[in-house]
Amino acid sequence: MVPIDSPTKIKSAKGKLGVLMPGLGAVSTTFVAGTLAIRNGISSPIGSLTQMGTLRLGKRTDNREVNIKDFVPITELDDLVFGGWDIFEDNCYEAAINAGVIDKELLDQVKDELSLIKPMKAVFDKKFVKKLDGIYVKSVKGHRARIEALRQDIQNFRKSNNVERLVMIWCGSTEVYQEPKGSVYDTLDSFEKALDNDESSIAPSILYAYAAIKEGIPYANGAPNLSVDFPAMHSLASKEGVPIAGKDFKTGQTLMKTILAPGFKARRIGIDGWFSTNILGNRDGEVLDDPESFKTKEVSKLGVLEEILEPEKYPDLYGDLYHKVRINYYPPRGDNKEGWDNIDIKGWLGYPMQIKVDFLCRDSILAAPIVLDLALFLDLAKRSGMHGIQEWLSFYFKSPMCKPDLYPMHDLFAQKVKLENTLRHLMGETLITHLGLDYYYDEE
Repeated sequence: MVPIDSPTKIKSAKGKLGVLMPGLGAVSTTFVAGTLAIRNGISSPIGSLTQMGTLRLGKRTDNREVNIKDFVPITELDDLVFGGWDIFEDNCYEAAINAGVIDKELLDQVKDELSLIKPMKAVFDKKFVKKLDGIYVKSVKGHRARIEALRQDIQNFRKSNNVERLVMIWCGSTEVYQEPKGSVYDTLDSFEKALDNDESSIAPSILYAYAAIKEGIPYANGAPNLSVDFPAMHSLASKEGVPIAGKDFKTGQTLMKTILAPGFKARRIGIDGWFSTNILGNRDGEVLDDPESFKTKEVSKLGVLEEILEPEKYPDLYGDLYHKVRINYYPPRGDNKEGWDNIDIKGWLGYPMQIKVDFLCRDSILAAPIVLDLALFLDLAKRSGMHGIQEWLSFYFKSPMCKPDLYPMHDLFAQKVKLENTLRHLMGETLITHLGLDYYYDEE
């Protein structure tokens, strides 16, 4: 165990916390409806670390186990206020019915509250999401004008809902694939000039992120979009003292990979091939039916195994690994995604074996508790004086952001240790390394 300095000074969590979401679709409405159901005693927050997670403090012999929500000062669910933007005018109840994730019987129990949550007009550009037609969008043109319109929305929401603090979680669609090429994204100065010049490569998700950071609001990117993952935005977040995190919620198939792959590597089991395919029929599936949007998701998914398995270090085990990912739009499934994995492994003396995984999951059900945890933890980070990339939140993302000269951590279990030790650090508790030799040798 590693001792640390005195506790971080954390500002109070009292007062209302606004959760703003670009995209009031399946994920957002499942999160909002679920949170309303939980705080009304109708259901349980399964999948949420902030609500159901526990944390060990000190040595195992101390028998100190605490609930995370009682250990760190996070906002109570009753103090959450919801809002967002969408390209369709449906209120949250109507959007949740259309999404078809939560049963209507459950939705009807929180219908009155859900119906009061109506989207603000979205910033939208069809060239970045080719499969959707935005009909409820802002009429203003130009990057600066759109940013100012978003900032005005944020200020109005803050005032009309009497919220003390805000966070923004991107829950919108996957945009076409982008790399931060050229000098535009390298420095804050060059990026500001690009905004002034209405640089055509700057996507709507970037404008939302910029507006949030300029308003002092923590921002998390739940899609594999460029959004805040480039040097200029890192600089802006640090300058404004705002925490940022991303990218791409870790839900179905990638969640399974970050659980299974570390286990194979730990036992030095070789892998020759990992073939993954998905079928889904929600709005996300429709968007990903466009090859350019799919490429964005594909890049996010493909990086997981390479970082975990480190084929350059273990060429005999993983040097010839063939990794393939496919996503197919299949409307009859709706939000009920099915992910198939065929894994060709090899063991002692190189003998081949196979593992088949068929994961019939509900993508938005897996994503909703992630949105809740990110909202609460990002607010905690801001109140703790943390800013810039929050790598300790990698636990929640397929393609975790990190300092550019580092490599991202994908191992789910290493990510969990990092998250838990960050919470211990914030509260002045001893960090846990799991060495444990003192249990056996201290008495000698």
